[in-house]
Amino acid sequence: MNVAFIPVRGGSKSIPLKNIKVINGKPLIYWTAAAASGCRYIDKVYVATDSEEIRQTVEAFNLDKVEVIDRDPATATDTASTEMAMEDFASRYDFDNIVLVQATSPLLTSDDLNGGFELFMQPDTDSVLSAVPQKRFNWSVDGSGYASPINYDYMHRPRRQEFDGYLTENGAFYITSRAGFEQSHNRLSGRIRAYSMNEDTFFEIDEPSDFEIIGQLMQRKAYAAPKTERIRLFLTDSDGCLTDGGMYYSPDGDMLKKFNAKDGMGISLLHKAGIITGIVTGENTQIVAGRAAKLSMEEVHLGIKNKLECVKEICGRLGIELSQTAYVGDDINDIEVMDSVGYAISVPNAEESVKKHADYITPRSGGFGAVRDAAEKILEINGQL
Repeated sequence: MNVAFIPVRGGSKSIPLKNIKVINGKPLIYWTAAAASGCRYIDKVYVATDSEEIRQTVEAFNLDKVEVIDRDPATATDTASTEMAMEDFASRYDFDNIVLVQATSPLLTSDDLNGGFELFMQPDTDSVLSAVPQKRFNWSVDGSGYASPINYDYMHRPRRQEFDGYLTENGAFYITSRAGFEQSHNRLSGRIRAYSMNEDTFFEIDEPSDFEIIGQLMQRKAYAAPKTERIRLFLTDSDGCLTDGGMYYSPDGDMLKKFNAKDGMGISLLHKAGIITGIVTGENTQIVAGRAAKLSMEEVHLGIKNKLECVKEICGRLGIELSQTAYVGDDINDIEVMDSVGYAISVPNAEESVKKHADYITPRSGGFGAVRDAAEKILEINGQL
């Protein structure tokens, strides 16, 4: 049995309750818990905490595989080591292999953990740690204050593309066996392999400024934590999502809208995967109705003032949970739905306040293939791409 162990405490000195401070629209602990939950090699995810507020926050995620357990206060002090928390956990729970996941690494993904376990399962491997490749010239300073290079000859400075560089431990995760941990009392032992993660994952949350830096990284890369429940219903707003949000008029005064053919293919791919599609929008025009009919979208709801009420009605009628629903929105009247469904998607041309509520921000803007991007992301989540 493979388990993930995520120790979090409420008594962080630099940032009080750091582990539930919001980053990219979700509490910090959400990102690593969701990544571990989505790893196909992990059977159970244990979040150990001494804080009732953290416990309630994590339990509200309703993530598959995740269980919140008590953390011995003695292992949650400023001077206690992480190994102390692991020792306490190992004395109370059964497992064959354990991956220590650190909540301060929100850029960790399920794919990283999958890759780490695949490396761990290779012959003659006892432990795996996550690391980041670096190509930097390192120096040290001696007792007299003189500097000397550590990893290169400054008289023959290599070009970056010719420099092998090195790996830097990023602290995201460590995998070892129960037997190895019980013998070494350490997260690493024996023959160790390193799993290389994206260079951005060098950063982890330690100081208040890290939230802003990493949050911007997550938004710029349209970062989203993996979901564990299959999406069965895909709904989208119209203006700003299926269109570019512009209003065009013909010489005769007829209103026109710009749609994108790539979105049509995205909807078609969803249909082939058995996913029901629809539009829920506040506008009520024949243009939108015609586009929905052209794409054979099953649920078309125009002139809707209360979008969440409408989405709940659709789900109830179809026997689909909100957690199995994805929604694409771009304005403030979409936020209530985005916060209620299983997967919330926005577009780069959306209001900034809306993007904070998104699990995923499409690379392309509305009217330029955003819904195609969203469709492919859903198929990826469902394992159908």
